[in-house]
Amino acid sequence: MSVAPDETVPPPPGRPNPLLDLALRWAGGLVAVIAGVVTAVLELLLATVRVGGQLIGVSVLVAIGANIALSWFAHETVGRRWAVALPAVPWFLLMAVAAVRTDEGDLLVAGDNWVGLAMIVAGAMTFAVMGFRQILAAPPPAPERD
Repeated sequence: MSVAPDETVPPPPGRPNPLLDLALRWAGGLVAVIAGVVTAVLELLLATVRVGGQLIGVSVLVAIGANIALSWFAHETVGRRWAVALPAVPWFLLMAVAAVRTDEGDLLVAGDNWVGLAMIVAGAMTFAVMGFRQILAAPPPAPERD
C-alpha cells in the first residue's frame, strides 16, 4: 500500500475560441495602426523642440524607441510577420505628407531641420530592421495536435 498521492497530469490547455482570437487580433492591429499615427504626429511635434535656441534630437530617440515598440506590439498581437507594416504604413504616409509644402507654403519638416530629417531616416531604418528581423526569424513551433 502506497502513501504517496496519485500524480495527476494537468489537462492540456484549451484551445482559444477562434472568433475571440480573431477579434483580438483585429483589435491589436487597429491599435497598432492608430499608435503609428499618434507616434508620427508626436515625433513631428518634437522635431522642432529647441533648448537654448538649438534643435535637440529628442524626436530621433522617440522615433527609434516608439517604432521598435510598435513593431513588437503589432507582431505579438496580430501574430503574423507582416504585421510590422500596420504601424509602419501610416507612419510613412504622415512623414511623406509632412515633407510636402502646402499651397499656403506651410511645411512640417523643412530641409534645413536636421532633427526632422534624422527622425525620418532613423524611424524608417528602425521599421526596416524590425521587418527584416521578422522575415529572418525562425517560424514558431507548430502546436501539438491530439
